[in-house]
Amino acid sequence: MLHLASRSPRRSELLARLGVDFGLLDIDVPEVRGEGEPPLDYVSRVAREKAGAGLLKVVTVPGAWVLGADTEVILGDEVFGKPADADDAAAMLRRLSGRTHTVATALWLVSAGQEQHAMSISEVSFDTLDDARIARYIEGGEWQGKAGAYAIQGAAQTFISHLSGSHSGVMGLPLFETARLLRQCGVHG
Repeated sequence: MLHLASRSPRRSELLARLGVDFGLLDIDVPEVRGEGEPPLDYVSRVAREKAGAGLLKVVTVPGAWVLGADTEVILGDEVFGKPADADDAAAMLRRLSGRTHTVATALWLVSAGQEQHAMSISEVSFDTLDDARIARYIEGGEWQGKAGAYAIQGAAQTFISHLSGSHSGVMGLPLFETARLLRQCGVHG
């Protein structure tokens, strides 16, 4: 049985698109980047910790697999996690305005005796955003709980002038990489 170690409704929706049966595990893993930890190492570590925390909940279930994922917005060496409040969200969007940033989603698929991982890396270019445009977006509330203060599937689509990579990866669960991991491990729900 497959379990998704995530509270994200978006990840659940995306995983369901693959046609696999899965359960949800409510886990809470601190997302704190270590000093000097490279951004991609951080994203992978957090995804692995989520999968591992989930596995601890179902380790006695025969054939249990747990999928953990983490998505972060990265500009240079700066990692933009989920904003603390509206001011933090606006500051993130101002930093991303007119620039190209990376969105990395790490995946870990683990069982009691095996683990596999994958990474999806996309490049996202933002239009130049003036303060009024940012304020309108912030008022809509979509920034809440979103890495980098935006959701590609929502109103922020109008910010994106170019995407190179995985649309579903930027949403939080890259379907190509996820399907490949499930096949490699013989997981079919």
